[in-house]
Amino acid sequence: MIGARLVSTFSIVARDAASGDFGVAVQSRHFNVGAGVPWAEAGIGAIATQAFVEIGYGPRALDLLRAGVGAKEALDRLLAADPAAAIRQVAVVDARGDVAAHTGAGCIPFAGHRVGDGFAVQGNLLATDRVCDAMARAFERAQGAFPSRLVAALEAGEAAGGDARGRESAALFVVRSVSASEPWRNRAVDLRVENHRKPIGELQRLLRIHQAFFALDEAARALGEGRIDDARALGSEALRRGRAHDEVSFWVGILLARLGDEDASVLALRSALRRNARLRSVLSRLPAAYRPPETVLRRVLLRHEVRRLRLSTAASS
Repeated sequence: MIGARLVSTFSIVARDAASGDFGVAVQSRHFNVGAGVPWAEAGIGAIATQAFVEIGYGPRALDLLRAGVGAKEALDRLLAADPAAAIRQVAVVDARGDVAAHTGAGCIPFAGHRVGDGFAVQGNLLATDRVCDAMARAFERAQGAFPSRLVAALEAGEAAGGDARGRESAALFVVRSVSASEPWRNRAVDLRVENHRKPIGELQRLLRIHQAFFALDEAARALGEGRIDDARALGSEALRRGRAHDEVSFWVGILLARLGDEDASVLALRSALRRNARLRSVLSRLPAAYRPPETVLRRVLLRHEVRRLRLSTAASS
């Protein structure tokens, strides 16, 4: 036990049966929990390693899964080779959706895990013994995208008591089903909250921004492929999810200008410049293919200059 870090926490590991994606979501009072607990690889599996954590369980389990060993055998092998197995808490899900979990007798209570169809939830040093049951129910009942369902499990765990010490950090790691032709797309979500008063709420906010930028990237791809209706719909989705983020509003405005939606483009660009006046200079630096028409630029920049003048006048009076 000497030298072991006590990463007491609660987490979920899961495989999405519909997409083949793997994910891990975790919250803890421990700083920087995302650096050690969650491990996943596209097409291979996912692992959470916690309690008196041995981080090596993550990469070693992935090595075994990659070699064709199932979740249960992989976990059994790791535990058998670990003289401190009694203080470990580990969960593994493999490419078939099979799950194995371990809560050592030396983990600080309340400690335990629940295994469901393609997922496991686990926690130690919990405030109540209801946390794992609440997480399992929430994940099974949650609707929507896979990453959001993982975060819903964390929310339920926190509502049931969460970490007995409180809260500080959280992480969400999701990998897609493997793509050999575009491996850089396999990492779908990789978000961390290192130190925050409400880490799950902050994780949700970051996920919304992440989803906004993803929709924006897909909109640009659709436009490049000539799928105009898809590009317009994805641009609207990006703006809906990331309206409060100036970069999202800015690039959606550029996209809408390229689609010929000048009124909507002006509104989005004005919103971006209100939040970040420095983006004004970016408009003049854009390549010709991305630069909005002069009619859009005049409407955006005139409105911005009038507002700047009013603020300057108010400040000096």
